[in-house]
Amino acid sequence: MARRAIKAEDLALFQLVSDPQISPDGGTLMVSKSKVNEKNKVVGNLFLVNAGTGAVRQLTQGEGGAGHGRWSPDGSVVAFVSGREKPTAQIFTIPVDGGEASKLTHFPEGSVGGFKWAPDGKHLAVTFRETHPDRTSKAAKEREDKGLSTPPWVLDETWYREDGDGYFGGQRYKLYIVDTESGKHKLLYDEAAMGDYGFDWLPDSSGLIVSHSAEKDPLLTTPNDQLYHVPLKGKAKMLKGLEAGSKSMPTVSPDGKSVAYLGDHDKSDPWGVRNIRLYVSPIDGGEQKCLSEKDDYCLGAMTLTDTSAAGGAFLEWTPDGKALNVMVSWHGSVQVGQVDAKKGGVKLLTEGVHALHVGPSSKDGKVRGLAHADFSSLTEAAVLVDGKINVLTHFNKEYFDKVKVAPVEEMWLDSTDGVKVHTWVIKPNDFNPKKTYPCVIEVHGGPHTQYGTAFFHEFQVLAAEGYVVIFSNPRGSKGYGEKFCAAIRGKWGDKDWADVQTVTHWAQHQPFIKTGQIGIMGGSYGGYMTNWAVSHSDDYRAAITDRCVFNWLSAGGNSDYPLNRDGYFGGKAWGSYKDIEILWDQSPISHFDNVKTPMLIIHSEGDLRCNVEQGEQVFYVLKSKGVETRFVRYPQSTSHGLSRNGPPDLRIHRLDQIVAWWKRFF
Repeated sequence: MARRAIKAEDLALFQLVSDPQISPDGGTLMVSKSKVNEKNKVVGNLFLVNAGTGAVRQLTQGEGGAGHGRWSPDGSVVAFVSGREKPTAQIFTIPVDGGEASKLTHFPEGSVGGFKWAPDGKHLAVTFRETHPDRTSKAAKEREDKGLSTPPWVLDETWYREDGDGYFGGQRYKLYIVDTESGKHKLLYDEAAMGDYGFDWLPDSSGLIVSHSAEKDPLLTTPNDQLYHVPLKGKAKMLKGLEAGSKSMPTVSPDGKSVAYLGDHDKSDPWGVRNIRLYVSPIDGGEQKCLSEKDDYCLGAMTLTDTSAAGGAFLEWTPDGKALNVMVSWHGSVQVGQVDAKKGGVKLLTEGVHALHVGPSSKDGKVRGLAHADFSSLTEAAVLVDGKINVLTHFNKEYFDKVKVAPVEEMWLDSTDGVKVHTWVIKPNDFNPKKTYPCVIEVHGGPHTQYGTAFFHEFQVLAAEGYVVIFSNPRGSKGYGEKFCAAIRGKWGDKDWADVQTVTHWAQHQPFIKTGQIGIMGGSYGGYMTNWAVSHSDDYRAAITDRCVFNWLSAGGNSDYPLNRDGYFGGKAWGSYKDIEILWDQSPISHFDNVKTPMLIIHSEGDLRCNVEQGEQVFYVLKSKGVETRFVRYPQSTSHGLSRNGPPDLRIHRLDQIVAWWKRFF
């Protein structure tokens, strides 16, 4: 049977695997598998996969979903978070060998952030944020009954909202201890100004090592995370002698003598231009040693797709304490790496063209859980054994047996300053080299992330519609070393624009691409670069700017992460002209006087990262100039991440709008 073209509505058919967790004995891999249900909701549940045979058993069920599944230290019980009981999610436990799930925690209305089992299995360390009393379901119902209005937020802190999380005012996540027998919880620690804790248990279960900023208002200061010893009994104390800078994922060695963490000691780099490095220190503080200094890897880089982003940060000691396992995003792929705890240096344990979600290893360190994807497959459960990746599940086989996936071709293009730009091309379905096709150039967000070797639904939809799709990692991207990433620090629209022009120039000289039929699009920073491109070139027949940055002077103060004064661009959005001119010159709005390129604007009203007023300004300027434009506004319930994790029907609508816009001009 002939395979059909991929469509936007295929999103509802995808089954996505994430959060791989291997059992302590290495015999069973637990994953979360999510899919769209008949009520337009993405629901995830936990599945157990035999690490040898690949046999699958569903562990949890129900529309309430289940996530963040974690094995008890003896492997007999799984604890997980579920919203099966309203109005708030709670932690439940379920026997692995069979039986019903039972509710463990009884937190008030609020949000569970995450949790970890104590090594002795007697407690969970849990981050939880209680809902503001004015915003509870009960309070809302009482107001409705009385005909009262929703109350205003009364704000005293800079940190009061986050994209994808919404508004929470002065409420903060706090660190609690939960008794795994009784389910009773008690507050352990709440000293983080933003409530953003990293934590790990001491091997004897007597307490935790916790990371958070030492500043009272971290958004207004340079990075100064510190580590704290928080005992179950007694007072918390800060570890002495650690430099300022970022610190995340504190991880205690098996012997309890050392603590490792990921971070950087450059206090002037709040945007992560520099590599995230691995450090280790004595458990009581003091001398800190960087173990990854010799390698030009960033140990916290993300690989972007619209199905399941890969990479990110991972840190784990080997059972013997002689090395640490990390995740490395490099040249578009994600690999498992290992670092010698004494000598340092990053050694890659995997190779190949793939994107991985890396999970912890078994108790003996011989089996590691993974979620695996590549250009032609969605995430599936996998294990790493003896350096070999074994993909265990094939949840999406039936889907891929029916559709045609366009192949991805890799190349490196020569740009300015001797730089080569890593670039990929997807040609249309049933490509005929004797024909010519319109082309869409895609620019990723971040900018300090990377495109990579994972299935990208949007790209495949465009290829199925007859477009050549080109995507690349211009300067500013992660995965090519610190110098490559830092090339655009404080100067967007320079070296990055040179690389985008290189990709455009290549497209203009390909015999299979129609002359004058090249479009450009991107989201977030990609939206910024799209705006920049049409304001500096007439090479593009049309453009799509999605959740963009357009005006740094207004964006500097209305993002959930506002611009830190002089922290990245060297300017600030208030004060004298000298203060603001740096940001103004790097704002596409200041160059839009001669723009003629038709543009589709996509933005979510609930976007707290790049406020919708950025899209509004683009729309107004283009309308005032008589340039053909359309503004697609998604509702307040959607966020900056609409294209990746928004409501399925709206994600499909967005893809349909994109296809319709290109058809209008090509």
